Amino acid sequence: MMEEAPKKRRMMLIGRSAAGKTTLCQRINHEDLRYHKTQTVQIINQNIIDTPGEYLERFSFRGALIVTSTDADIIVLVQDATEQGTMFPPYFNSMFAKPVVGVVTKCDLANQKQIEQAGKYLNAAGAEKLFFVSSVTGQGVDELVEYLQIL
Repeated sequence: MMEEAPKKRRMMLIGRSAAGKTTLCQRINHEDLRYHKTQTVQIINQNIIDTPGEYLERFSFRGALIVTSTDADIIVLVQDATEQGTMFPPYFNSMFAKPVVGVVTKCDLANQKQIEQAGKYLNAAGAEKLFFVSSVTGQGVDELVEYLQIL
């Protein structure tokens, strides 16, 4: 009897414009890091759903997040550590019938206080587990990928 490989999980990234969602996708997939604005929902390597920041930023677009989440196994809330404030309301996770984790990005550009505050925003939004990453240096990305079992 052959042993089954663990099932890859599909994650959906949600965060503000320029929070680092697309750059994180590039790092996970070992691509060159280059900025480009995500205009529409993009499925990358069949296991990552990258959403435009406007879907979070504009309340009238949040329904698109709920619809898109039906194709995901896990929701990943992405918070830029250098951003003052957050767009994630308390208990944002309650919109989804899926596990929700948080990723604090740009940890290489932020101080410890900013990183901790970003984590608090994600905890308040309902993230079950937090990851602290830098897509530029690679810090924390391996732990995130291992947890998500996406490669």
